[in-house]
Amino acid sequence: MATKNEFTSNKSEEPKKNQAKKKTEKSGKKYSGKAALNRLEEKVDLTKVRRITGIVFLVISIYTFLACLSYFSTWQADQDKVINKGLFEFLFSDSGTEVSNWLGKFGAWISHLLIYRWFGVASFSFVLVFFVIGVYLLFRFKLLPINKVLAQSILGTVWISIFLGFFSYKIEYLGGSFGFYVNDWLATAVGKFGAFVFIAALFFVFLYILFEPNFHQLMVILGIGKKTNHAEDEIPNDDVTGNSMTDIKIVNEIKDEEIEEDEISETISFEEEDEHTTNDSELIIETPERELEEQFLEEDENSEEVESDDDFQIEVADEKDEELDEDEINKKIEEFGEYDPTLDLSSYRLPPIDLLVDHGDNKISVNKEELEKNKDSIVQTLSNYKIEISQIKATVGPTVTLYEIVPAPGVRISKIKNLEDDIALSLAALGIRIIAPIPGKGTVGIEVPNAKPDVVSMKSLIKSEKFQNSDYELPIVLGKTISNETWIYDLAKMPHLLIAGATGQGKSVGLNAILVSILYKKHPSQVKFVMVDPKKVELTLYNKIERHFLAKLPGEEEPIITDTSKVVATLNSLCIEMDTRYEMLKNAQCRNIKEYNKKFISRRLNPENGNRYLPYIVVVVDEFADLIMTAGKEVEHPIARLAQLARAIGIHLIIATQRPSVNVITGTIKANFPARIAFRVMQSIDSRTILDSTGADQLIGRGDMLVSTGNDMTRIQCGFVDTPEVEAICDFIGEQRAYPDALLLPEYVDEGAEQDLDFDPSERDSMFEEAARMVVTHQQGSASLLQRKLKLGYNRAGRLIDQLEAAGIVGPSKGSKARDVLISDEMALDEFFRNERESNNF
Repeated sequence: MATKNEFTSNKSEEPKKNQAKKKTEKSGKKYSGKAALNRLEEKVDLTKVRRITGIVFLVISIYTFLACLSYFSTWQADQDKVINKGLFEFLFSDSGTEVSNWLGKFGAWISHLLIYRWFGVASFSFVLVFFVIGVYLLFRFKLLPINKVLAQSILGTVWISIFLGFFSYKIEYLGGSFGFYVNDWLATAVGKFGAFVFIAALFFVFLYILFEPNFHQLMVILGIGKKTNHAEDEIPNDDVTGNSMTDIKIVNEIKDEEIEEDEISETISFEEEDEHTTNDSELIIETPERELEEQFLEEDENSEEVESDDDFQIEVADEKDEELDEDEINKKIEEFGEYDPTLDLSSYRLPPIDLLVDHGDNKISVNKEELEKNKDSIVQTLSNYKIEISQIKATVGPTVTLYEIVPAPGVRISKIKNLEDDIALSLAALGIRIIAPIPGKGTVGIEVPNAKPDVVSMKSLIKSEKFQNSDYELPIVLGKTISNETWIYDLAKMPHLLIAGATGQGKSVGLNAILVSILYKKHPSQVKFVMVDPKKVELTLYNKIERHFLAKLPGEEEPIITDTSKVVATLNSLCIEMDTRYEMLKNAQCRNIKEYNKKFISRRLNPENGNRYLPYIVVVVDEFADLIMTAGKEVEHPIARLAQLARAIGIHLIIATQRPSVNVITGTIKANFPARIAFRVMQSIDSRTILDSTGADQLIGRGDMLVSTGNDMTRIQCGFVDTPEVEAICDFIGEQRAYPDALLLPEYVDEGAEQDLDFDPSERDSMFEEAARMVVTHQQGSASLLQRKLKLGYNRAGRLIDQLEAAGIVGPSKGSKARDVLISDEMALDEFFRNERESNNF
């Protein structure tokens, strides 16, 4: 389905390609999941299983239909034999019992269950559902849309049972026991007439849910409403309107989210006009694309007749050779379906919420006496300094209460800010923080810790609707704000995170909360972690998910990196991975990992050319200060490179330290970490080092933190997740089927280390000459070139580059840049090989 963004970014493409793209994406939706079936068919004959299942469904539907049909003539004879009897008791114990139902004892029992005990006549909907599914499984033919049949059958069964139950007190089987008892309760609760009104209202609710009827059009047909005039000849070309919101969505296929945003921006000024008037903003947005499309169609059909303008020329760029044409893409998607990265671990299950523990009741306790006392103290303290206020309001959070005051006209804000210590003294509370003024509001905020702070449980955060329904790439849920709202953010948009605070104030719990958030949302194929833990005790719990979620260097036994020298090698390896990914994005003409993966999933990129699905990589570094002390610039340099460049290719850094000094959190690091979390620190200078402002020194500890995401600063109570909970989550993941090994990062060889480049020509790789010709032809000496063109692994490509350097074909390493090629063309290379062979023979 073409979106508005695709129309905008492809204005120079031909309309026929746009139409082919729509077909491609629609067919991708149609065959989504077919790749999984094709893979299973290699082991199991799914066609036979499907047909057998279809036959079973059809037999059940026909048998049930005949049994229920027989019920209407035989129920009086069979009811006393079937009532209050279980299935096995009725079939096997009462061997001498005879029934009148056409289909015997089981037919009598199942029809009694469906019609008498359940939903009455409405139970025939079960027959319809089983029949439609059976026909589809057996013949691959859809009598009716299965999803709609299921939804309409469920809601229709409930309403028909209640409706018939209202009119059939003497014949119970019309509405079944369900309809009978619902009507009996309604008659007792709201009376007979009230029950009828409720049933009628329920009918319109179900009607709207299932069909979303146009009530305005219905009123027009009945002559009640006013018909809206949409004649095209009465509307200027610049102000084209459609018939309804639905028409716009069908014609231009805009996403619902975009329509809602456009409505918000325009509805304000037209709120009091006719409520049925179509929103002009949506049409104005879509009109240029439609006009542009028509313009290109005319130019394409009459290209010989259009006169060229010497000053203005339109050139449509050709697609890269790497991209397949639309017919090939459609054919591949129809044959294999879209690429699904989760198929390698298709049986993987996300951790259940029951593994987490409720710490506290997750309800804020409001002590009115405490609030009144604090309010009076604040007002009294301000009045002592002749500061008058016109209004005060309290917002109670889990650990802190925010008192918002509106100063009287003429009061200087700086006077209130300077009274921070005096207010703290009058309240006898720790951690008073004054926000003067509150951003976006005309008030001054005074944050006062609660006498009995509540614990925010991680379980309540994971269960929240906001987190469960989030569509973020890397969603992290940290805690709750002062207004008791769940705070959730996308790590992919941060894009890197700096965490700092004094010892014992909640950094480790905060790291666990971030990791648990991602584990509860993502499949192992979608994200990998690189964990650095100099203390060797904080992150060891995650060893159990090594083959699911972790990444490491080749040949390493421990997935959690604790040795400083290996940290340097790992960070430099990530820089190599970053450069490789950027090369892949460049060849695929994509700006970021999201666009690249979308192209790869829709089979627009060929894996034989070195393309692969790219998982996000989250690098977690605990105790960053210790690394700076032991490795210094060797660590800071790759960290800075990754922080500056790695966002677009899906590598994100989370760095934690307990010593927020300027030699640890340097200016280079701070400039590339706009998202920062500050737990409680001892001095205001430490707060300025982390957040560039004071406030972290006024926190109360135990997970109380300030989160800065650029311009905004939010006070949050971190969700508490205990070590046994993390261990249970890792055990649950570790017990499931996993990949053969952790994700292996590119091998890194230290440039400063002494290397033996004296290779024996007899020990050269079998592809040495082919690699040499490839390098000379492209005049680019890099391992990534050999990987792509010769389809080699990184290690073998690296050895070939070293052999080429020893032979004098390429120059020494230049860091992340390609090596110089010392031989100009293939003729010179042939001369080089001829001279070498002659010297060896001599």
